[in-house]
Amino acid sequence: MSAQATSPEVDPFSVLTDIAQRSLEQAAGLPKQEEAVELFSGIGFTLAGQRYVAPMGEVVEILDVPRFTPVPGVRTFMLGVANVRGRLLPIIDLAVFFGLPRPTGTLRERRVLVIEQGNLFSGLVVDDVLGMQYFSVDSHVPDPEDPPAAVKPFLRGAYQRSDEVWNVFSTLALAENEQFLDVAHW
Repeated sequence: MSAQATSPEVDPFSVLTDIAQRSLEQAAGLPKQEEAVELFSGIGFTLAGQRYVAPMGEVVEILDVPRFTPVPGVRTFMLGVANVRGRLLPIIDLAVFFGLPRPTGTLRERRVLVIEQGNLFSGLVVDDVLGMQYFSVDSHVPDPEDPPAAVKPFLRGAYQRSDEVWNVFSTLALAENEQFLDVAHW
């Protein structure tokens, strides 16, 4: 039997057409196309019992509270300065800055959100970090209900998820605040 035992009656184009037709008859339909939901993402944290979310890109790192050296002659919200990988990081207690009650645990149980805006490099001590949070942009509330008065100028609305309200905290607004930048206590 030779290697060229093809029948002269079989047309290769007809065979391919037949295969394509049978494939179309047996193919399952494509899944129904659904509209993609646009999401807001950020780093969730708590402060004085309330939930906040800082937009992605505004927090460059999350740390345990590092060992720091107190600095004399500064306001009470400035806890001190830590050496983090060769850079001096001012450690700011966000609850004290806003005049909110501190959590009952130790400082070592809290977390630090590191922000870097231009020349400003600071560590914000918060009660706890709740990781990445995602919200449908449709759940945005422009005017959140009952945030602490001192925090309100730094909020950019809120997101509602189930029974939870997550206030959007702007570290950019904080970094431009004169009171935040004025740590000297004269």
